[in-house]
This record gives sequence, structure tokens and C-alpha cells, in this order.
Amino acid sequence: MPVTPRQLSTWKSQGRKITALTAWDWSIAEILDEAGVDVILVGDSLAMVTLGYANTLPVTLEQMIHHASAVRRGVRQALTICDLPFMSYQESTTQALHNAGRVLKETGVQGVKLEGGSPHIVEVVARLTDIGIPVMGHVGLTPQSVHRLGWKQQGTSDADAITILDQAKQLAEAGAFAVILEHIPSTLADQLTQTLAIPTIGIGAGNRCDGQVLVTADVLGLSQHAPPFAKAYADLRGTIQKAVSAYATDVSNGDFPPGKS
Repeated sequence: MPVTPRQLSTWKSQGRKITALTAWDWSIAEILDEAGVDVILVGDSLAMVTLGYANTLPVTLEQMIHHASAVRRGVRQALTICDLPFMSYQESTTQALHNAGRVLKETGVQGVKLEGGSPHIVEVVARLTDIGIPVMGHVGLTPQSVHRLGWKQQGTSDADAITILDQAKQLAEAGAFAVILEHIPSTLADQLTQTLAIPTIGIGAGNRCDGQVLVTADVLGLSQHAPPFAKAYADLRGTIQKAVSAYATDVSNGDFPPGKS
């Protein structure tokens, strides 16, 4: 059966860990789904992984819809969530409703993710969930705020930890079905996991969260500059380079395609 937001809550209550990875096209999504990943996130990290930008800010709503549509066509079981990109939901609640609705209608994903926990964002989450759009929250290091926060760990001071804890609680109360905790101390992530009724999905937040998410390009060893909390389970960058080099050598030497014997 396809994974649903309610299923994630059940797994949290059962102590069953949740696996999540990002995808940016049909082929990667199909592989992740067949491998049994629970949640596939069409993250705005595709701005860096796929489109070559320095951060996530330039990616547009149209680009996210384009990639999310391709990803969704490759998924049969996993819960598929799409990021709302920078400035597609911050302007007003009306803007957020319109754009989130477009994402669901035009891509077929089952929910959206947005960053932050300000009063405006909490209001957006409440309105989206009220009309039936599942929302995943995201607190801690929020990449769309890179110019204000940088890439450093968040929640390291008592005051910042209290802010993140309060934001996550408000997102849950507003109806978010899960929340990503990015690059925060493991002690804070543990406290959030124990406090919140909704699942926590960690990325650089220790191993006490209800689940984990990473950027798939980092997992596969495709990234040149993966964050320190990521783990490469393969070196596909090196494998691809070797394969392409061997192909180029064969063509240069006249060994490919092979001639008649």
C-alpha cells in the first residue's frame, strides 16, 4: 500500500524509523521507490544538485513543478512531497494557497514542504491543512534563509533552542504532519522528538529522530561538496568518470564500436 502521512504517525508510535531521500527526476525516483524508501522529497536542493546554482534561492515554482511531475511518475509506494521554493509562499497566505494547490494539481505529489516557523508560516500551514493539503514543516537550518543564517548549525544557544522548539510545536499545532530538523544539536533534536506528537525527520540532527533524510546526490557520492553530516554510500562520481574515460579512450583508439571480425 502507498505510504500516507497518517502512516508516518503510526510508525512513530511504533518506534519504526522512517527513511527519506530526495529525488529530482523519474529514473532516480523509480530506483528509490523500488528500494523501499518511505518518503521521497522533491527538495529545492535540486537547484544546486541538478541546476548548478550556489544555493536554493534561484529555483522557481515552475521548475519545481517540472521536476516534481517527473519524480511522481516514477513512484508507486513512497509518500512524495515537494518543496515550495523561495518566495512562492512568503508573500501572503493567498499566494501560498494558490501555489501549493498548483503543485498538488499539476504534479500528483501528496503534500508540500515549507521552511520556518514564524507566525506567518504557522498561519500558512494552518490554512493549507484546513483545505486538505498535507504540509511538512522544516526548522533549524533553513536553506532559504542562507543569507541570514549561513550554513552553520542552529539552536546552539539556549535562546535559539527555545525558539526552534516553540516553532516546531506551533507547526504541529497548526496541522503539519511531520517536521524536518536540519543541522541542530542532537540533544535538541531528541527533545523535539520526545515532545512532538508528529514525526521528526532529521538531517544533521543526530540519530534520535523518528526518521532521517539526506540529499540523494550526497548518498551516492555525486556531490563535490557534501555537508559534514552526510554519508556517501557509493562513489558514483568516480565510477561515472572512469566509465566515460574508458569510453572516450575506446573511441579515440578505434576500439568502439568494434569492427567486423
